Amino acid sequence: MNKEFFGTDGVRGRVGEYPITPDFMLKLGWAAGRVFSREGSQHNVLIGKDTRISGYMFESALEAGLSAAGVNTQLLGPMPTPAIAYLTRTFRARAGIVISASHNPYYDNGIKFFSQDGMKLPDEIECKIEEQLGLPMTTVESSRLGKATRIEDAAGRYIEFCKSTVPSNLDFNGYKIVVDCAHGSTYHVAPPVFRELGAEVIKIGTQPDGLNINEGVGATKPEKLRQTVLAERADFGIALDGDGDRLIMVDEHGVIVDGDELVYIIARARLNAGHLRGPVVGTLMSNLGMEHALEDLGVVLKRAAVGDRYVMEMMLQYESVLGGESSGHIICRDRTSTGDGIVAALQVMTEMRQSGKTLSELKQGMEKYPQKLINVNIREKVNIDEMASIMMVKSEVEHELGESGRVLLRSSGTEPLIRVMVEGREADQVESLAKRLADAVSEALAA
Repeated sequence: MNKEFFGTDGVRGRVGEYPITPDFMLKLGWAAGRVFSREGSQHNVLIGKDTRISGYMFESALEAGLSAAGVNTQLLGPMPTPAIAYLTRTFRARAGIVISASHNPYYDNGIKFFSQDGMKLPDEIECKIEEQLGLPMTTVESSRLGKATRIEDAAGRYIEFCKSTVPSNLDFNGYKIVVDCAHGSTYHVAPPVFRELGAEVIKIGTQPDGLNINEGVGATKPEKLRQTVLAERADFGIALDGDGDRLIMVDEHGVIVDGDELVYIIARARLNAGHLRGPVVGTLMSNLGMEHALEDLGVVLKRAAVGDRYVMEMMLQYESVLGGESSGHIICRDRTSTGDGIVAALQVMTEMRQSGKTLSELKQGMEKYPQKLINVNIREKVNIDEMASIMMVKSEVEHELGESGRVLLRSSGTEPLIRVMVEGREADQVESLAKRLADAVSEALAA
């Protein structure tokens, strides 16, 4: 069955435009409740959200739909996506629901589901929910309506979990760090985690007002973090995105350290400790420099489709403990069940402390190839593989790069974009070829 609403990361779009509307969310809560109540005997579902203003509206609608289906809800309030995955497991809930559009602006929102094991829902369950969406909505008899309660200590539980992912005899006393929470759902949990482990924490992006999530801050816009690290002479900086599942860092020199470099640091640390199992899993976007650096360590890189759910699927297939994306989704499967920005940062910090090296020193050994990514806006989904003019230019670009580079064309799973990526050894060549290919895509789509 082809899915109409679920994309690579749940259901997402602009608030007020179908399906990101209150009436659809009511029906979605009901449909999910019908599926979850049929699939097992546990009938509790957790609901958490990020800090965007529409979360209030959609939380209420989902709760009502679940209640109509006879499912109890436990409300978490603003909590990071990985926290909801963790709490779904620890509360033995039937599922967890996240109201978030991750790194998108406040006027977007979306819904993600976690299964009872804290992982993204498999395709077959999403298809069952979509089947229910096609049915008339009904309400169970009053005696079977679901109830709603609030979990008051959710933040404290997650803070303690994060701290437990580093050795109990280790602290971060002496580190001065800047933590950017993107005015998102980590604003009240990330600073305490690092502070309670001993670090001196300078906070930015911790004053959400419902409208400023990801605005000029966070993992997708780390310039303010970079400036603050330099101004405060901090040891390093940590940038999370709006829902806390991405991590980008800044070293002591103000240089941005992306997801590929962070995965490399964690992989080498796990390897040296004898804890790295299976290949490291990246994506089609992972930098060729990371692949070559891992090869030098004797570690294999496997490439999954873009999207953390596909990274996790491949990690399970190969029994890997580490995977991630250059965008900062990093999955430490020996610590948790999904991408977690705070947990990933703690793994890097642990290696810094145990090795005595700075962040800039730890990333040495990996040389990133110049990579240019251009997003081309589209009005509607298209199959670019069937557009001869685009494929011809792509072939020409690949020929010019030879074996020392890569070309990737793909449709975004979360936004109306075609992503054009060119990677190679020479920055000027990469820039020129990427622009040439992006122009070809734009011209073909405009024709």
